[in-house]
Amino acid sequence: MVTTHVFIAVSLDGYIARQDGDIGWLLQRDDPTEDHGYAAFIADKEWIVMGRGSYEKVLTFDEWPYDRPVLVLSRQLADTPVPEALKGKVQFSRLSPKDVLNDLAAQSVQRVYIDGGQVIQSFLREGLVADIVITTVPVLLGSGKPLFGSLPQDIDLTLLSSRSFPSGLVQSHYRVRS
Repeated sequence: MVTTHVFIAVSLDGYIARQDGDIGWLLQRDDPTEDHGYAAFIADKEWIVMGRGSYEKVLTFDEWPYDRPVLVLSRQLADTPVPEALKGKVQFSRLSPKDVLNDLAAQSVQRVYIDGGQVIQSFLREGLVADIVITTVPVLLGSGKPLFGSLPQDIDLTLLSSRSFPSGLVQSHYRVRS
C-alpha cells in the first residue's frame, strides 16, 4: 500500500505562496543553521508528486533539488515533453490521485512525498494523505495561495508532535485520521 506524506511551510495566516507564486517571504526567513527535519523526512520517500505550480517554482531554482523521481500532476503539461535536462527525473501526468497511487503501487512504491497546494488539497479530499508536517512561518501575508481549500467534510487530525525554533518557526506533525 502506498502512503502519502506532506511536508510544507505556510504563513501564519495559511498561505504557501503569494498570489503570483512568490515564496521570497519564506526563503528570507530560512535559517540554514536550523534543522527543520526535511532531510530526515525525505529519506524514506521513494517518489515526489507535485503540481504544476510547485514544479514551475522549482524550475526557477539554481539547480534541480530532488534526487528522487518527480511526478508532476498537470492537465496542462501532460501532453508536453519533459525538458531534456530533466529526462529520467520528471514525468508529467493528468491522472487522478487514486490512479497515481495505483500506478505507483504497481511499481512497488510505498512512501510518497506530496507537494503543492492544489495537489495536497486533492489528495486530502480523497482521503489519501497519511500525515502532514506543517512549518508555520511567523509572518502574515494577507492574501496568497492557501494551503487548504474547501472540503466536502471535516478532516480530523491527531497532533503527533510540535516544536519551535529560535527563528520563530513552529513545526507541527499531524496524522490524518481515517
